[in-house]
Amino acid sequence: MIDRLCVIGVGLIGGSVARAARERGLCREIVGVDRDARNLAEATTLGVIDRGSAAVSAAEDADFVVIAVPVGAVGRVCGELAPFWSDTAVYTDVGSTKLSVIDACRAALGTLPPNFVPAHPIAGAERSGVGAANAELYAGKRVILTPDPATSTLACERVTAFWTALGARVSAMDPAHHDEVLAATSHLPHVLAFTLVHLLGRKDEQAEIFQYAAGGFRDFTRIAASDPEMWLDICLANATQILTLLQAFGAELNDFADCLEQRDATRLFEFLSTAREARQRSLERMDN
Repeated sequence: MIDRLCVIGVGLIGGSVARAARERGLCREIVGVDRDARNLAEATTLGVIDRGSAAVSAAEDADFVVIAVPVGAVGRVCGELAPFWSDTAVYTDVGSTKLSVIDACRAALGTLPPNFVPAHPIAGAERSGVGAANAELYAGKRVILTPDPATSTLACERVTAFWTALGARVSAMDPAHHDEVLAATSHLPHVLAFTLVHLLGRKDEQAEIFQYAAGGFRDFTRIAASDPEMWLDICLANATQILTLLQAFGAELNDFADCLEQRDATRLFEFLSTAREARQRSLERMDN
């Protein structure tokens, strides 16, 4: 049982952590930290947190701290936490990039504390803010821990137990490998969705385009409704990996365009069939 859980950043992700922890009886008290006073008031009204504060000093007496801010703000938060950092508490984060989080924490604190466990719950929704917080957001989802060699085994065990209690499936991964994998499976798809909607939204006939958008368009572009602030930070933090994939994707588009220009039905069919088979294999792996 966690005596006092502190969630820094009470939005969709942090708010869902708080809701899930409360509903599962994992803590006695939940303290929320957020710079947005209205967001804190809403979180308190909704019962997501017991009390809120604009200052990270509210984490001083917590025994479990979840840093749920955009990855670009992790360094600032760790710096503000420095005077209150407790050797007996456990600290973790929810950032979608891990090398940048680890570097920011190390730079802010002078070292990477052994009781800080970098983590990434692979879950989300188009809506943002504490009003969208969902106690079941992490149920059945994957959470990846990317501990440093110096990270405390006990701290890793506590963070693993916490996410498991929220219904998640926890695994560990090297932070650089995490950023490479997530660039391909999450970051690039988001960039493509944002780019497609940006392209179509600039056309003169945009009203007609979106009026007649079919289910495939809605499914593919759904993630373009994600929080721009969060995705700005992710794109900048993992820019090298994303750029490498964008270059590879550009080559694939050029190959497809060449098939069309040449009216090469054989190559085009092979291209489409190969992609379809790869999609099916990926679904089988996800089911396992």
